[in-house]
Amino acid sequence: MKDGKREICASGSVRHEDGQPRLRSRRKLLYLAACAAAFSTASHVARPQSYPSRPITIVVGYAPGGPTDTRTRLLAQYMKTSLGQSVLVENITGASGSIATTRAVRAAPDGYTLSSGDWSTHVVNGAIYALPYDLLGDFEPIALLSSTPLLIVSKSAVPASNLRELLAWLRTNQDKASFGTSGPGSPSHVSGLWLQRMTRIQFQFVPYRGGAVVLQDLIAGQIDLAFAAASNVLPAVREGKIKAYAVTSDARWAAAPEIPTVDEAGLPGLHVSLWGALWAPKATPRPIIDRLNAAVIDALSDPTARQRLVDLGEKIPAREQQTPEALAAHHKAEIEKWWPIIKAAEIKGE
Repeated sequence: MKDGKREICASGSVRHEDGQPRLRSRRKLLYLAACAAAFSTASHVARPQSYPSRPITIVVGYAPGGPTDTRTRLLAQYMKTSLGQSVLVENITGASGSIATTRAVRAAPDGYTLSSGDWSTHVVNGAIYALPYDLLGDFEPIALLSSTPLLIVSKSAVPASNLRELLAWLRTNQDKASFGTSGPGSPSHVSGLWLQRMTRIQFQFVPYRGGAVVLQDLIAGQIDLAFAAASNVLPAVREGKIKAYAVTSDARWAAAPEIPTVDEAGLPGLHVSLWGALWAPKATPRPIIDRLNAAVIDALSDPTARQRLVDLGEKIPAREQQTPEALAAHHKAEIEKWWPIIKAAEIKGE
């Protein structure tokens, strides 16, 4: 750059008209500082284009083997093909998944630590725990993954052959009817609260430590009614050990199309979906979010991955519902729908 009688050389010296360079220490330092700042800015801008350059970790708040963990591990296998890097799953249990979510939200926003959560961790927990993060404000949505509905089931001895008859039986047995749940704030508990709110029918909640024990006592006739993950109880329904009345969705479940929806069976709008999704920490650059979203879409488009999810009883969202914007809208709508119900019941985390 020329300035009157002087020209700054690439070396940082000042050359006068006589052609003799004279080193000016202060100006050279300023020049080098400017170069360093420019290099730093350029590196920051280029970083998303080179992403990912090392393995990615997805944090799950449950022990291995559960629905969220299984879904995440399955998709991670296919995402690594698109991303060209290993995608690892880290299980951190405790506080209904909120410890794992805290670990993910506090990670660097560089796309290398992600949160795989679900309806419980990213909706229900916000209504029953004092969380150290904002469920909507502290995450960047990546994509909705898959979902499974609940089945309304009862012990085989209940004298009802359809949902309307079941509700009639409950109305006449409000003082003694029992409803099994997987504990306070669990999907079965919250959906039971919504059933009470919609029908104004009261029944006694019986908390258990997990869905497997609820099913065991339902088969044994120790409790009358439950809302359970469809894939978990379908075998018992098929074997005639318990009764199924409806699926909590607006469309019939592909794994058991003979079971009517709640809309068809007489309780329109009682939709409960155990959905899962993927998030990154707030401020993760948009190019990285788009790269991860594309990897999820590729995984959900793979015929083998899709069939494995269907075999697990999972429903894959439509292509237009796989965008970050669609997840953000769905997440917000679920919080607005469920928080008033949960808070009104004054559920406290254990």
